[in-house]
Amino acid sequence: PMVIKKDGQRQPFDTEKLRSGILKACEKRPVSMEQIDHVVDVVMKKVLEGLHKEIPSIKVGDFVMEELKAID
Repeated sequence: PMVIKKDGQRQPFDTEKLRSGILKACEKRPVSMEQIDHVVDVVMKKVLEGLHKEIPSIKVGDFVMEELKAID
């Protein structure tokens, strides 16, 4: 799916970009790589589950925050 950025740009959903953002957010937190991988998997599944061709970046961020709240 394509991710619609705040400025209207569209970019392909990138799992590695998602993973690097989560890693950066968890840098100084006691979060294991297994937990980060789990968050990436869950978010990716939610994005793909919607079967939408486009998804707003804010929605992807909401999915990430839901999962990170559950961890930490």
